[in-house]
Amino acid sequence: MTARTMFDKIWDSHVVAEEEGEILLYVDRALIHEGSSHAFAALKRRNQSVARPHQVFAFTDHYVPTTGREKGIAGIAVDEIRNMVIAQHDNTKLHGIRLFGFDDPGQGILHIVPPEQGITQPGLLIAGADSHTSTHGAFGAIAFGMGASDMTHVMATQATWQRKPKKLRITVDGKLGFGIAPKDIILAVIAKIGAAGSVGHAIEYAGSTFAAMSMEGRMTVCNMSIEAGARCGMIAPDDTTYAYMDGRPYAPKKGAEWNAAMTRWLALPTEAGAVFDREVVLDAAQIEPMVTWGVNPEMAGPVGGAVPDPRNAPDDRKRSDWTMALDYMGLQAGMALTDIKIDRVFIGSCTNSRIEDIRAAAEVAKRGRAVVPAWVVPGSKLVKAQAEKEGLDKILIAAGFEWRDPGCSLCTAINGDQLKPGERCASTSNRNFRNRQGPGGRTHLVSPAMAAAAALKGHFTDVRELMK
Repeated sequence: MTARTMFDKIWDSHVVAEEEGEILLYVDRALIHEGSSHAFAALKRRNQSVARPHQVFAFTDHYVPTTGREKGIAGIAVDEIRNMVIAQHDNTKLHGIRLFGFDDPGQGILHIVPPEQGITQPGLLIAGADSHTSTHGAFGAIAFGMGASDMTHVMATQATWQRKPKKLRITVDGKLGFGIAPKDIILAVIAKIGAAGSVGHAIEYAGSTFAAMSMEGRMTVCNMSIEAGARCGMIAPDDTTYAYMDGRPYAPKKGAEWNAAMTRWLALPTEAGAVFDREVVLDAAQIEPMVTWGVNPEMAGPVGGAVPDPRNAPDDRKRSDWTMALDYMGLQAGMALTDIKIDRVFIGSCTNSRIEDIRAAAEVAKRGRAVVPAWVVPGSKLVKAQAEKEGLDKILIAAGFEWRDPGCSLCTAINGDQLKPGERCASTSNRNFRNRQGPGGRTHLVSPAMAAAAALKGHFTDVRELMK
């Protein structure tokens, strides 16, 4: 028999029907947030109900404020947001959907909560109402985002029509150097292959570097697969995966249920000799702390480097893109990245708001005091509680960082948290597009440790120097 990839195994096991190249796939988990009200409205117009509500999970994250939440939902100052949260409570209650809502002790971002609850599992096909659903591929699952109309179809049928993507394997081998984070790896990958470098592909990340990585780190990498144009990103499950899942509320229970699940999970990894449509290889030892300088994650370089000169771009299109990016970002070609002064720091988002990220930021923060406004926004209430149990909040607050409540916050800038025009932010989020963090805002993507270091210095600095 032909050796099979992990992607093919999971995909083929979810095929329901095929018609003219379109494939109907069964969906194991559907993830929605308070912005998914359009899907509920569409179901109501059609007089339809949710097909399998126990396989749909809802989260309050994108629009909720990350301060002033003591008064509950009634205390949300913006009428439109308060009404969205109320509607989400009403819709999920009507259809019998589990909601990790505003007042729930498990509230948080829809790419943070499912893994920590055990909802995300190897071998599943997961559809989410958010592009960064690729995060869940860190567990050896096929996970991708979709728009409101497609999510409506999923909620009504528990299935989705898709075209099968090609397969790209990205292999990174070797031990990461001191001060190098998973965020640096994925930024290095995107800088190498481009923001459209994996369009039409599903990525499998392989190699010793990922095998040695924590689940938090793997989620960071898979989260930003979409920023390279991929349909999804995946990492094979292993002992690290199983140890992370053990005992979580929605995970299989130890005993016969766990043993049956393990039998399925152990059969998932790609077999030796399996063929991919493309292969990309990176050396972990060559990766340095990364900083983006432009208006998409491809426009990035090592912190010790400089802003590139458009005259040195490889082609006319990139020359034009670089020129426009530098104009928007207010940067000069040739200036050192460490000379870029910042106005604000944001540590959070579904990319970097897990407990490991908070620890990394606190480890840097205790070496000084923030000289610019710096926010730390945990990805969930459980992350926040764990950080407070470890005293990380006290370290951060003592260093002048602001400790906030869980939510998407400044990553999406649709919740009252946003940059002012022209403000420059060192951000651990996933997108540095024009206006992403507010009209005229300038975003530089970095790791949590690099963001914390920038907060202490007021400009980008090599965190390795600070941590010596």
